[in-house]
Amino acid sequence: MKVAVFSDVQGNIAALEVVVADIEKWQPDLVILNGDLINRGPKNRECLRLFNEKADTQGWLPVRGNHEDFVLHCAENRPKSAGEAELRRFADWTTQQLGADVYSMVSWPDHLSLHGPQSDRWLHVTHGTLAGNRDGISPSVPDDHLHGKIPDDIDLFITAHTHKALQRVFENKRILNVGSVGSPFDGDVRASYARLLFSNDHWQSEIIRLEYYREQMARDCIESGFLSEAGPLASVIYREWEQAALLMPFWNRKYRKAVQSGEITLEDAVNEFLQTL
Repeated sequence: MKVAVFSDVQGNIAALEVVVADIEKWQPDLVILNGDLINRGPKNRECLRLFNEKADTQGWLPVRGNHEDFVLHCAENRPKSAGEAELRRFADWTTQQLGADVYSMVSWPDHLSLHGPQSDRWLHVTHGTLAGNRDGISPSVPDDHLHGKIPDDIDLFITAHTHKALQRVFENKRILNVGSVGSPFDGDVRASYARLLFSNDHWQSEIIRLEYYREQMARDCIESGFLSEAGPLASVIYREWEQAALLMPFWNRKYRKAVQSGEITLEDAVNEFLQTL
């Protein structure tokens, strides 16, 4: 049995198309999207429609990520203040891009479990952990923070969210983070996804890294209006993609409260932050 798992596309259709082509060449029995197909990128409608077409015609399965949750929340709830509107402007821009297509994600589950043929070797797929889809597992997370966050009766736990590909073992359970298709944060700009092979009563896993035409993504960010219409934070998101590095938490820690209190404008806070990079 062959299974492909990918995640964290973040509206990057250039990367997604390359990953889809590679997956289809490999010809797996099952393909799983492990969350964050959309948001934080320029081509959300195109990514969602491509995935939905594969789900309809080839049985690809989705798992909901935190950005599906966020965009669905934005679709149903107006911002409570002008400050909140500015801080979530990139997500509202995504919501506008998707239009009625946004509701195709409502039924996406938070978890999937499956086992190998004629075997009790289970794997569990979720965007984060049992603690939620914003709870990621990265190399720096110590083992004592993982108690209660991973099912007990599994062979392989598949996660995402951190945009950092990872394989590790916790209490005899293997953990696989499939990395990010559209915006890796591990210093490697190539798209990432995972191939799983069930053989000899055992799940084998491999991380695949693929080059794609990054100039198209850069052009899409301009031509779609992402950089000009999705608010100042779109520039931080773009720099994360450009550097394959996590930046937003550092901006949040230094500037978010100051922006919310009116001490500094969002635009000035972003410009000041970007000048330090």
